[in-house]
Amino acid sequence: MAKTPAQRQAAYRSRRHNGEGLHRLNTWISTPAFCALQRLARNHGLSQRALIEQILFRIDDEAIRTLETDTPEWDRYFGVTR
Repeated sequence: MAKTPAQRQAAYRSRRHNGEGLHRLNTWISTPAFCALQRLARNHGLSQRALIEQILFRIDDEAIRTLETDTPEWDRYFGVTR
């Protein structure tokens, strides 16, 4: 029996999430933010996804560098409950 388009799309999304360790992000951003994303990605020769990932990793690294391990701040940042 043939699958419906919705079933095929659901299977594709499931494979992407489970097989490649990817997570779907679906959100709305303002037009100025979207235009900035396009300009930055084009200027750096990156896809929008790669640019967003680089920005997130950079900000995350900066935040982690300000923390000391085994402190309440560290635990709060990483969502550790003791």
